[in-house]
Amino acid sequence: MSQQHPNLEIIGKFFEAYSKFDAEAMKEVVAEDVKWTIPGHHPMSGTKVGITEVLAYFSKLSESGFKADPIVLGVNDNYVIDCHRGWSNREDGNNVDMLWCLLWKIKDGKIVEVVNFAADQHEADHFFYKAYQLKPIQERMA
Repeated sequence: MSQQHPNLEIIGKFFEAYSKFDAEAMKEVVAEDVKWTIPGHHPMSGTKVGITEVLAYFSKLSESGFKADPIVLGVNDNYVIDCHRGWSNREDGNNVDMLWCLLWKIKDGKIVEVVNFAADQHEADHFFYKAYQLKPIQERMA
């Protein structure tokens, strides 16, 4: 019987917590000062710094109906790379279904940094722009 690498257990706990949006369970495996980078040119992109910003991001992300199903994981003592299907099934027809890869940095049993990579960044930008409409410029400048 083979034992699972501890870093894969951490990622497994994260995905389980994410699937239920269990913020307390996420805090158990995500460092307080985590850095989480979402690439692109859309309202959800940028680097989220700290557990509070990351949880706020995931709370907002849940409004889009976005789901993640892990496909394959690679691991060493400092990193996990995961490829997963990221998809949605929204009634308004604004959906995404593509592969995403994440590079997770693990230190002292916690996720300390994550960088997302979209298979099609233009498709991701389109999805997130439609899902998270910006306020009119006058309201954003006020």
